[in-house]
Amino acid sequence: METEAYRDLKVLEELSANPSLTQRTLSNRLEVALGLTNLMIRRLVTKGYVKVVSAQRNRIRYFLTPSGIAEKTRLTYEYLEYSLHLYREVRRLLTDTLSQVAASGGRRVVFFGTSEVAEITYLTIKELGLELVGVVDDQVAGTKFLGLPVMRLQDMNSLSFDCGIVSALNGSPVTMQAQLSSLGIPEEKILVLEHQGPRIRLLPPGRG
Repeated sequence: METEAYRDLKVLEELSANPSLTQRTLSNRLEVALGLTNLMIRRLVTKGYVKVVSAQRNRIRYFLTPSGIAEKTRLTYEYLEYSLHLYREVRRLLTDTLSQVAASGGRRVVFFGTSEVAEITYLTIKELGLELVGVVDDQVAGTKFLGLPVMRLQDMNSLSFDCGIVSALNGSPVTMQAQLSSLGIPEEKILVLEHQGPRIRLLPPGRG
């Protein structure tokens, strides 16, 4: 699913649930700049998907038009299809590679990134009898993911692992690999899931 279509879906969902939502609150929920939020709403209004109505006390309310409701439904189905495709693709890519890790005696796995792909990857490693021993993601450090505390990259020296999987799909695999190399982590221990539009590919160890 393209980024623009995904953002359209999220905006339509939020405005459908709360017509009185402010643009600042919406930008926080979408984790994008306020200016970009304004542009997205204006584009949806121009397309005829959203109607803007002035309310009392200079408040603005947003309502989905019949076309907007139809578009939200269409995008929801598209997102479900995309998620199913992503699930199958990631499982296919990881099963063979991680089976080799397990066959060589490796067991301990670390995730770099907390994307939805990491959740899919978790199911795969559990099926193969591998163990998730750490999660590293500077953006959400201090929270929990899959039952484990999320660590900062600079604090992960205490982790002992056989395979690291980079699943931070919004970042640069090359940048992440460079950061890991600077910590003395061998490139051959790192697998990178790279997002290319609607496709996912698994980079061989040592490549970015």
